[in-house]
Amino acid sequence: MPSETWLVAGLGNPGPGYAGNRHNVGQMVVDVLAARLGGRFKSAKAQAVAVEGRMGIGGPRLVLTKPLTYMNLTGGPVSAIARFHDVAPDHVIAVHDEIDIPFNTVKLKFGGGEGGHNGLRDISRAFGTKDFYRVRVGVGRPPGRQDAADHVLRDFGTVEKKDLAFLLEDAADAVEALVLEGLVPAQQKFHAPVS
Repeated sequence: MPSETWLVAGLGNPGPGYAGNRHNVGQMVVDVLAARLGGRFKSAKAQAVAVEGRMGIGGPRLVLTKPLTYMNLTGGPVSAIARFHDVAPDHVIAVHDEIDIPFNTVKLKFGGGEGGHNGLRDISRAFGTKDFYRVRVGVGRPPGRQDAADHVLRDFGTVEKKDLAFLLEDAADAVEALVLEGLVPAQQKFHAPVS
């Protein structure tokens, strides 16, 4: 019987100076999931904080984690917590910012490339495989000639902040749909064409 424990890693950078950055949207989504589980993050041994809970009575067990390392060193904490909880990479979901999809959009995938995302690249390196799930939270491309790194290391703009809570809820819903229904049904729900 496959493991019913899922590890959901919210990617970002540590500390209050980065908390509102687009690059930290993965951690913001995991905060929403933790609130839904009614849990509080506690220190884990692997340079991370974590919270555990079940999705409903007898439902799948979720381990939510936020690495306390910088984005490019995410793989060590995520793989260590996966080993501690005996979670295989195919039951790991990385929630992360994605500049290649528009703001207010959520997409899901399994495996594939990292698209230049240093956090994903480090997780792939640590696991020795790219075969883990990703919930990609759209933050849009930088305006004009702004560098992509500058764009993701800035807080969401005033207009974006009005819709940010809805985006975080949608991304949390996408994680839950992926766990409860599987990838294809979750993609069908969240990849609907924009009219």
